[in-house]
Amino acid sequence: MIKREEVYKIGIFNKPHGIHGELQFTFTDDIFDRVDAEYVVCLLDGIFVPFFLEEYRFRSDSTALVKLEGIDTAERARMFTNVEVYFPVKHADEADPENLTWNYFVGFHMEEIHHGHLGEVTDVDTSTLNTLFVIDHEGTELLIPAREEFIVGIDRQHKVITVNLPDGLLALDEAEEA
Repeated sequence: MIKREEVYKIGIFNKPHGIHGELQFTFTDDIFDRVDAEYVVCLLDGIFVPFFLEEYRFRSDSTALVKLEGIDTAERARMFTNVEVYFPVKHADEADPENLTWNYFVGFHMEEIHHGHLGEVTDVDTSTLNTLFVIDHEGTELLIPAREEFIVGIDRQHKVITVNLPDGLLALDEAEEA
């Protein structure tokens, strides 16, 4: 059984394309093209299920048409409409660290060099110009800028991001009082 910590989200299947089972895929990470992995993982009814990629072709820098093995009709492909797509962390670990997207770090723990353990990265907010890590800090949500200049180190084996944040950016005392 595939566990949540073994995968990270790379996109979503939108709708079927054509009559032969192709799916329109909007992705936030093209890791499936950059790493030698033959499958992606779909979240179906709360269960992570692997599907082998038969073929894919890019339509833009954020969309592709994907053909999954065993999905040969538009009717079968329709079952994947709005299904989230994940990628195995073990294969992403093979990638060059420079080519990872921020979503890869969901599930990592964040340490700040002056404040210690901040919490777990539960999401990445890309809805604004500034990408933010969403951190669960003892039940309180912290938003930390996902900026390379703040990252001191990344321990991929232990899933820890160490950051050095500017003074005043992290107001833990105020967050704990609220």
